Amino acid sequence: MIRALALALCLAAVPAVAHDLRVFASVAGDTVTVESTFSSGRVPTGGEVRVLDADNKLLMTLPIGDEGKTEFPLPEGVARSGLTIEVDVSEGHSDYWVLTPDDIAHGQGAD
Repeated sequence: MIRALALALCLAAVPAVAHDLRVFASVAGDTVTVESTFSSGRVPTGGEVRVLDADNKLLMTLPIGDEGKTEFPLPEGVARSGLTIEVDVSEGHSDYWVLTPDDIAHGQGAD
């Protein structure tokens, strides 16, 4: 009986985990690439990417592109302070990624 209850609880938790949104951002030269997927590998359909500076000032809002990928030029003046990239999708899920000054410098070729 206890095993059956434990198994039922584990199986009930699987759907909740299956839709976790995953966000990854990187810099290559002067371009920022944001990739969004669900933990299941499915690509979100619809939603937006918000780019904020270190003071949480909104710099731009962009739609999520095809295959969950969005690219934009690295905003001027953020190399020393970094960026926060927030992604909200139409399915009601959200996540974020922080690009540190070190991440930006590395992506621009400074080691």
